[in-house]
Amino acid sequence: MTTLTVALAMTWPHAESTRRLVAEVDPSGGDLAMRFGLPATPGLVSLAAVARRTRDPAVVWDHTQALSGGARALVAPPGGTHARAALSTLATASDGPLLPVVACDAGVVVFADCGRVDPGTPAEAIARRADALVLVTGTQGDDLAHAAVRLGELARWTPRPGLLLTGEGYPTVDVERELGVPAIGRLPHDPVTAATLTGHRQPLARRRGNNGGLARHAAALARTLAEPATSIASPPATMPAGVPGVPAQQVRRPGGVLITPPGLGPQPASAPPQVRDPRHNGHQPSPAGKEPLA
Repeated sequence: MTTLTVALAMTWPHAESTRRLVAEVDPSGGDLAMRFGLPATPGLVSLAAVARRTRDPAVVWDHTQALSGGARALVAPPGGTHARAALSTLATASDGPLLPVVACDAGVVVFADCGRVDPGTPAEAIARRADALVLVTGTQGDDLAHAAVRLGELARWTPRPGLLLTGEGYPTVDVERELGVPAIGRLPHDPVTAATLTGHRQPLARRRGNNGGLARHAAALARTLAEPATSIASPPATMPAGVPGVPAQQVRRPGGVLITPPGLGPQPASAPPQVRDPRHNGHQPSPAGKEPLA
């Protein structure tokens, strides 16, 4: 998720006139400080300390650091103990977390890396207020089984969870049929660009041979997310039957109506879906492997 969050901030439309904030609100800890060689403070922990004394959203910017391309970063400590404690302080404020208030300012976009969708996560208070909430998943069988469960969790957080696929695996059309939710995009396996976006230098020969197109796909996704919320695809009125191996889940449609896809449920592992070559997924072909979003 760190890679995607930074990529969206770097490719956001009208970046020159937009204040962009990459916020690490993953309870398990952050990576940005180490990857970009930034100090541990100011950041999430120092903001949580100040937030006890003031509710002025402008103080958030005082605890950010500069990233390349003009974006700012609210870095989290690498350890989960301190990150979770800071998030809990921010999330339990009587008048709500500060980050969603900052995002309400005209010309400001906040990209929050919330980590895993786990019950009871302190990032939930921030995620629930998001204009667009995106679940990122791989497309192998085990990835999709976990994604089905997490979509059920997201349905309780927002009426419009977005599904973003990564790497090589089942074709997009089959994933959409399995989960009963249309995908808003698919990112290719592009480790060179991913490493560059997260602060790692790559040998020149590897940079020249890079054809993954992660930056191009991230820019397309950024344009999609920058559009009004009504343009982000919502679950279809008629939910397709599931593919064996994926557990049932509910998806909340706009208006609060819960839809349970018919026919979904665990099936014998010996009857996997019959799919064509995963490399031909209806999107750009990608090399073997999966993009390491962490």
